[in-house]
Amino acid sequence: MNLRQTVTMSLRYEIDTITSSLSEISARISTLVEQGKELPGDIFVELVAAERTVGTLLRRLERVHNKLT
Repeated sequence: MNLRQTVTMSLRYEIDTITSSLSEISARISTLVEQGKELPGDIFVELVAAERTVGTLLRRLERVHNKLT
């Protein structure tokens, strides 16, 4: 295995780890959003914004991962 392949595999592993962590956070935020309709409006809005941001980050990571494969 050459250096480029090693670096690519290492990047894939790191991206997979980050993706997994963000997926877990995304699921937790989504649960809070679903249950948080009784929260004050500004907190609910911030949770929804966080949910969207994490979703966007996950999609970007998936694109990078696909480019590496």
